[in-house]
Amino acid sequence: MSRNRKAGTDNDHAGQGQKFFTSPGSTDIRGRTIVSMNLSFDNTSVAFAYKSDKELKNARWLFETMGLTWVSAAGVRLTPFLMKTGLPVHGLIRKTIFKQFVGGETLEQTTQVCKTLGEYNVDVILDYGVEGKEGEAEFEHATQEFIRVIEYAASQKNIPFISIKVTGFARFGLLQTLNEAPRLRSGIHDHEQENEEWNKVRERMFRICEVAAEKGVGVLVDAEESWIQDPVDRLTMEMMEEFNKDKVVVYNTFQLYRHDRLRFLKMSHQITQKQGVLLGAKLVRGAYMEKERLRASQNNYASPIQSDKSFSDGDYNAAVEYCINNIDTIGTIIASHNEYSNLRAAELLDSKGIAHNHPHVHFSQLYGMSDNITFNLAKAGFSVSKYLPFGPIRDVIPYLMRRAQENSSVSGQTGRELLLIKKELKRRATKGQD
Repeated sequence: MSRNRKAGTDNDHAGQGQKFFTSPGSTDIRGRTIVSMNLSFDNTSVAFAYKSDKELKNARWLFETMGLTWVSAAGVRLTPFLMKTGLPVHGLIRKTIFKQFVGGETLEQTTQVCKTLGEYNVDVILDYGVEGKEGEAEFEHATQEFIRVIEYAASQKNIPFISIKVTGFARFGLLQTLNEAPRLRSGIHDHEQENEEWNKVRERMFRICEVAAEKGVGVLVDAEESWIQDPVDRLTMEMMEEFNKDKVVVYNTFQLYRHDRLRFLKMSHQITQKQGVLLGAKLVRGAYMEKERLRASQNNYASPIQSDKSFSDGDYNAAVEYCINNIDTIGTIIASHNEYSNLRAAELLDSKGIAHNHPHVHFSQLYGMSDNITFNLAKAGFSVSKYLPFGPIRDVIPYLMRRAQENSSVSGQTGRELLLIKKELKRRATKGQD
């Protein structure tokens, strides 16, 4: 794979079918044997080994349906409304999009999915699908649930991380006020009542991270909209200073579709180095692009989103390279569905003689998507996980609507997923005729 190739899009197929090798039996600086890399994301036999023919056919139908733009658009608009009417739509959602992208309605229901993934050396990032709640009682309930998820993860073999959203236990309006507040030496801002509320948020976050550190479970803090992200960043950095002294426990999420995030990643690393702690960095492209651009236009300020997707790709790959180049002081989650980015990261590890299972590098894709990346990485010995949300259907609807939106273009992710599913079904049919 050419090192100077322009960064690909989320769905380009750069490097497909290529194989990369290191010297068998070589060791890294920790003395661990490096597995020779023989990696291709075209291997559908490996990608879908965990799915039956019936499950694959159901997935094919779902992606074909989501590929119909008008169906997807109508579903995104109407589903939240229909959920509130009491009409019998829960069953349909549960059997289709919910089953494809969510682990279950309860923590206990995720057990079978986690077990199945573990049989193929795939880890799990558990995500309690709660966001946008209001009221102290709701915030405390979410905090307790996050702690319960951590304790559950610690009891399982293949759940090294959980994901949390600060908007699960903090009022959105508070975060927006803090985001806009002037930086004062005396504190975040000069409103006593909001300082008191903020201290409660900090205390909840501390409790979550404290249990995670005790149990040996990593906490991935999700990114939010740009107009509430600043206090989330500051809170996460504060938790890193407390809990990332000897091991990476707390990870911040860097959305590289923002033009300022590569610089912020490097700045965050400089800060943690001065503090003598480790930086935890989850690298994503981003999830709120249309909302960000619309708000910027309506409020007449410069959009924080990159002007072109190629810049997002370029910054993402540069971020991956920066983190791997600083692997001793940065723990990285490469959360991407982009084949080029994943292959590039794998190639970088091999070229530097770094073990595929190095504790500071972990790959991840969403459950229900990009199995060709996840399972082939696992087969090649890389540490990789599925991001597995769970929760009552009404609570995970925002997450499901985002999945429907990003899969709405046949030329985009849906087209790639369909191509791979059809290829595997054809392979199985042909094999059955032999």
